[in-house]
Amino acid sequence: MHRSTWFILVAGILLAMAGCGGQYSMASNPASNSNSGNVPVSMMVTDTPPAGVTVLFFQLSITGASLATSSGSVSLLNTTNPIPINVTQLQTDAAFLGSANVPPGSYSSLSVTFANPQLTIFNDSGAAIGSCANNTVCQLTPTTTPSTLTFSAAPFPINLAANSPLAFKLDIHLDTIIQQNLSVDLSSTDGVTVSELPTPPQGAPFSPIGHLIGTIQSLGTNAFTLQTGDGRTFSIGVNSSTTYNYPSSVCTTDNFACLAAQQIVKVKLSLMAAGTLLATEVDFVQPAGQNVVEGNIISLSTSGSNTVMDLILQQGAPMPMFDVFPFGRRASVTVPSMGVTYAIDSGSFTIPSGLSFASSTDLAVGQQVSVVVQGTVATGSGAGTSIPFLLPAAISLTTNSITLEPSQITGSVAAINSSASSFTLSTFPFWFVPPATTPAVLPILEPYNLTVQTTSATTFSNLTPDTIAGLSVNDVVSVGGWVFSTPSGVTAITQAADTVVGRPGPTALF
Repeated sequence: MHRSTWFILVAGILLAMAGCGGQYSMASNPASNSNSGNVPVSMMVTDTPPAGVTVLFFQLSITGASLATSSGSVSLLNTTNPIPINVTQLQTDAAFLGSANVPPGSYSSLSVTFANPQLTIFNDSGAAIGSCANNTVCQLTPTTTPSTLTFSAAPFPINLAANSPLAFKLDIHLDTIIQQNLSVDLSSTDGVTVSELPTPPQGAPFSPIGHLIGTIQSLGTNAFTLQTGDGRTFSIGVNSSTTYNYPSSVCTTDNFACLAAQQIVKVKLSLMAAGTLLATEVDFVQPAGQNVVEGNIISLSTSGSNTVMDLILQQGAPMPMFDVFPFGRRASVTVPSMGVTYAIDSGSFTIPSGLSFASSTDLAVGQQVSVVVQGTVATGSGAGTSIPFLLPAAISLTTNSITLEPSQITGSVAAINSSASSFTLSTFPFWFVPPATTPAVLPILEPYNLTVQTTSATTFSNLTPDTIAGLSVNDVVSVGGWVFSTPSGVTAITQAADTVVGRPGPTALF
């Protein structure tokens, strides 16, 4: 389902962001480092699975990263805690890991250590895979070998020089590393690769370098401190170019004044030449004291007059609430017939006319939504009709507020309508799971086309040119954007595209 996952390492000139232990440790607050001769190196991460298997959730933790020199190594992580990366959320995005304060010099290789894989799949291969039966959603803890990868081929060796930023992208292909028995082999040919990013003009930032999701700890002058769920802390600056996306019910000014301590926000980042982090965009996630969880709808059913959504949880409340809202697990969410608010988290992107998300009739399998947790969270099998192909619900809850979030879908281009600025995807994955009780209503979407509607605000990348004119039939692309149902039914699913990323390589997805 997902094409590529990547981490980025950026080298600049002063001190950098978060990250490292060892001889050259990275600081969580770059401005505190006075050694201007060092070169900051940072990391970020983004996201490819076996025939008939849809990866609904895949998480790996980074427990170590280092650059090797002739005399030793330089660690790039300043935390002893594993850094969990949900790679299934990175088809059109990247997750920033941190950057290290690295002395200028020659470096022969990069080593990255992984741990704690978590995998949730929908098996539509036609046969059982290990303990996962056919036509079943299963959660697995796969074995992973090797735990450490060392990259010594091109672009290595590299020479880091003061005032000369350098960046790398680490690309993980899930369809290559996940084996037929659902184990994970990171050493598979082209399973994990590293490449060097183009160097920006002198003094210009690397932008974007990914995102962070965390809790605002404190506010300063044109800056704030953010703590991620795994405990890392980052000092992040803002300037006149920073954009803010807050719902009007929370803040109407959409500027720095909207930020408040204990808010949870998603921050898109650039890395300045001096090694400091700059927020290019701040997106509101949830207020202090409120629990919000986010996931993909994999099934819809009814319970009396209520709608029941089954979600695979992708993100949500920070630690220690992870134990209550376990990512990668199923949550059964009751949507009352009355008293629920609906919204679209579109930020500055204008949703094309004719697409709406205003009631339970606009819910559709394949959408990604965030829901406000109302009342008590229960553990057990969840509410609603019995759905035997799903793993047991980890939690069940009721919501009074649902927000449509961008979904990330990878598929092959079936047709292009340049005059309408749209195209269709056909061979995208089997993650639109059918309800067991009413398969005729919501069948697996695979035989159907998904219409991707682009606008003047859609960002195209990794195409030639980086516009809709760069698309050809059978191209593999990842699309980030909002999925809408229409009255005509499942065959008319539309995705309003904020981002379209070309994925070079074989056109066979799964």
